[in-house]
Amino acid sequence: MTGFVSFVSSGPGDPELLTLKAVARLAAADVVLFDDLSSGPILAHVRAGADLIGVGKRAGRASPRQDHVSRLLVDHALTGLRVVRLKSGDSGMFGRLEEETDALDAAGIGYEIIPGVTSASAAAAAAGIPLTRRLTARRVQFVTGADVSGGLPGDLNWAALADPQATTVVFMGKRTFAQMAARLMAEGMAADTPCLLAEAVGHPDQRLTRLTLATMAAHLAGAASTAPALILYGPLAQGALD
Repeated sequence: MTGFVSFVSSGPGDPELLTLKAVARLAAADVVLFDDLSSGPILAHVRAGADLIGVGKRAGRASPRQDHVSRLLVDHALTGLRVVRLKSGDSGMFGRLEEETDALDAAGIGYEIIPGVTSASAAAAAAGIPLTRRLTARRVQFVTGADVSGGLPGDLNWAALADPQATTVVFMGKRTFAQMAARLMAEGMAADTPCLLAEAVGHPDQRLTRLTLATMAAHLAGAASTAPALILYGPLAQGALD
């Protein structure tokens, strides 16, 4: 008998931001494969007796290969188990979701995708600012600041990223943002563009740092923090500097 896989989005880390459907799937699961950022109090919703398997990936740390994670999903589901793949934020946002669903499709295993609160939305809410603003921020764009090697991606649309009327959220960009900011300013973006660094969003040690594009680049160039973070810049962040 073939089991079933639920891709459950855990949100940014605060267990109170889990959806009701996410909590129900965690309570019914036989095995949970979880990311690092989806651990802690969120796992308290898993029923007693379920197997917990950590498969998280973090920059600079030894991490399981993606094909190994996909293989674990397939192997557990083929034994007839109810499997939860617990992903941080929203599972469809820079979470390598498609690689795992492709493996399940190839094995003929059914699955569902349960959306969640993105860390971008949570960061904006924590800072008390919107992601859009009438007349000055009509567009929101999410971009990764790191390619598979950890460097700044070479195929970014710089004209779009330097749009002064767009809210831009950079995922996984702490290491490369100084380089990214220099390119943005070379493309014409103002050095005093409001910028927000949101670290450990949704966790007790959450920290928000309000700077400008130029000063954020300098701040990150000398920073040593290993906390997961997002960087938001554009007209939306004006409130973050007020």
